[in-house]
Amino acid sequence: MDAATADRSADDSTGVPARDSVAEAPLRLSLRDAAETLAAAGVPDPVVDAELLAGHVLNASRGRVQALVVTDAALSAEQAARLRELVARRSTREPLQHITGRAPFRSLDLQVGPGVFVPRPETELLAQLAVDALLASAEPEPIGVDLGTGTGAIALSMATEVPHARVYAVERSPEALVWTRRNVAEAAADNLELVEGDLKDALPELDGRAAVVVSNPPYVPDDAIPRDPEVRLFDPSVALYGGADGLDVVRVLSLRALQLLRPGGLLAIEHGEYQGAEVRDILTADGWHATATHRDLTLRDRVTTAVR
Repeated sequence: MDAATADRSADDSTGVPARDSVAEAPLRLSLRDAAETLAAAGVPDPVVDAELLAGHVLNASRGRVQALVVTDAALSAEQAARLRELVARRSTREPLQHITGRAPFRSLDLQVGPGVFVPRPETELLAQLAVDALLASAEPEPIGVDLGTGTGAIALSMATEVPHARVYAVERSPEALVWTRRNVAEAAADNLELVEGDLKDALPELDGRAAVVVSNPPYVPDDAIPRDPEVRLFDPSVALYGGADGLDVVRVLSLRALQLLRPGGLLAIEHGEYQGAEVRDILTADGWHATATHRDLTLRDRVTTAVR
């Protein structure tokens, strides 16, 4: 194939048409228009979201989209129309992850959608603390428990990153369980067991045996309505609101984890940036030791740990 023929060939990896095929506009212009539309709608990172939505249309990574812009690639009329459709959805502040159906989390690429809380980057700290505790355990098969697992992000991180551990993921929401089951099946982690149940009394057979109990519970106070439409309008309320001070579920977790953990076991709970002191007080009053609050990458208090 000569150079001229090669230049006219389609990019098989992305489906981007050759420049001499029917195309509505250069990818560069489509991305510009998308970013402007998203910015006008108040989307926080319009350029990033435009590139990710284009990548979804093209089945390409964000980096690949950027490379295609440099090579002056073009979209077909159908692809351009699809991108405009997705941009219109995002302009209503529908979460990007609901549109693409995916959310990255550490080494995982999780399926997400309506009915389940979309995992956030700051929760990776919680997962890291749980993984580290399992790796530090002297047991040949340490037990990790994720209470209120949602998508399964933390439980799957523990199971895939500590393959010699035995991990249990507990979720009671039927809507969330749809997504948990999909992610567990996709990850094919043989050392993870999904349990449908309430975190307040789940897994009594493990009492006194777990090395790690972890949870990202609902912790928004009932009257503190989230500002971001993506959260306020689309995240399930059962995963957001935790009572008058936001800590009702933390109080339940503290007592249940005391039963689940063996002596020396670690409890790790995510919370809001101004709740660290209150969470430590709850845990200390219940008899936990070595309570400590950890900051995320934005230097906000994010996770409190305690030792059984």
